[in-house]
Amino acid sequence: MLDLIIRGGQVVTPERVAVLDVGIAGEKIAAVAQPGTLPAETARVIDARGLLVIPGGIEPHAHIAVPVPEAWAGRPDVRTQPPEAASRAAAFGGVTTLVDFAGALSRQALRGERHDPILEVLDRRRRLFQGHCYTDFAFHYILAGAVTPATLGEIGEAVQEGVASFKVYTTFPPLRVPTGHLWAAFAEVAKHGGIMAVHAEDDELVGYLTAQLKREGRDQGYNLHLAHSNLSEELAFHHILRLARHTGAGVYFVHVTAKEGVAAIAEARSQGLPVYGEVLHHYLEFTCEDYKKPDGTALHTYPALKYAEDRDTLQAGLLDGRLSTTATDEYTTSKAVKLHGKTLETVCGGHNGIETRLPVVYTKFVASGRMSLQRFVEVTSTNAARLLGLYPQKGVIAPGSDADLVLFDPNLRKTLTLADLHADSDYSIWEGFPCQGYPVMTLLRGRVLVEHGKLVGEPSAGRWLPRRIAPEVLNRPAL
Repeated sequence: MLDLIIRGGQVVTPERVAVLDVGIAGEKIAAVAQPGTLPAETARVIDARGLLVIPGGIEPHAHIAVPVPEAWAGRPDVRTQPPEAASRAAAFGGVTTLVDFAGALSRQALRGERHDPILEVLDRRRRLFQGHCYTDFAFHYILAGAVTPATLGEIGEAVQEGVASFKVYTTFPPLRVPTGHLWAAFAEVAKHGGIMAVHAEDDELVGYLTAQLKREGRDQGYNLHLAHSNLSEELAFHHILRLARHTGAGVYFVHVTAKEGVAAIAEARSQGLPVYGEVLHHYLEFTCEDYKKPDGTALHTYPALKYAEDRDTLQAGLLDGRLSTTATDEYTTSKAVKLHGKTLETVCGGHNGIETRLPVVYTKFVASGRMSLQRFVEVTSTNAARLLGLYPQKGVIAPGSDADLVLFDPNLRKTLTLADLHADSDYSIWEGFPCQGYPVMTLLRGRVLVEHGKLVGEPSAGRWLPRRIAPEVLNRPAL
């Protein structure tokens, strides 16, 4: 007996794009069938004629309810928006799964003066989301600073618990992980079947260039790309790839920004290394020239926007497979906090993008005829599910998968305004963007979250997702 049928929509599966019916029983997809062939005595039928039916989006890179550095915010005790607000915005944007972060980032822990066991840190973070999240959620675990032997020894247990990805920084002291500790972390994560998510910039070069620009009186925020430079990305990516080659670790480069990063990833993949790249959707639209516009640093997410040539290379890489996923680096604050800092060292990173990713990517690439619907689903859902150990529970319309579905109207045109969005914020960098195509209904595990502009789900709906990465993803470039 089916509980729900989504009837007559253009369904996007890995095998085909066709008008099909999707039958749901409980929380799972029970059938994907020819129109009119599923039993009609179901509790509810949703008419999807004229709409696309796609897997719920997966946001692989979000920073929710985390402290904003005082140098950025201008005052202490500021945090990014809480899980309820972020997941609400996500649901309206067709996103049904968030991958956020957990990590022992206290000053004492970063100095090695205190050891917080990984599973205890994970449990504290999980409790923050449980009961307060409209969507399902998971966490990358941040390994920061001089990673201790005790923490390294807990990685295997964390992987068994369902933590499949570990984040490291090669810049931002005290988050930066020194090379020896990087090597040890890569080796341990590889041994236990996890993947490394890497923010890769050359810390010494960033530091030197920042100091130089300050001496020259050029440390304004609109020069961020001169410190967080193309060369910094090139050096750091190749450094990480050498460590990956020697340890056998799979690598997921978050927020690739430069043509040099795309080239490094492509070279590694051509040599058979399991290396993948992520691009933020605003890097596909804006360049460093936009920093110079009024309130232009609202666009900033570290590392930094680069040049038009870099933006065009990122677009090409997403289309041809050199890059695997789109993300947002979600980091929502008020406009006052976001624009408080005016210099290289005080501009606030991140922006409130979690709701706009699917319609922006669809408009730029599918509506323009540059990207197929199946590739659109890959870069907004399926690839993240596969890379991060959620597939086939998430990221695909197939029998047995969670019934996380989005009904997307390809003919709905709107110019984005702040009133269209649902984050706890008073600005959007996407205000004025003309969308062609927009989500109109979002379902999580068979239950409607958002229906035609109304939130009908509950913040208690979201569940934590344990993850396990398939071996082929870690053995070779699998997607």
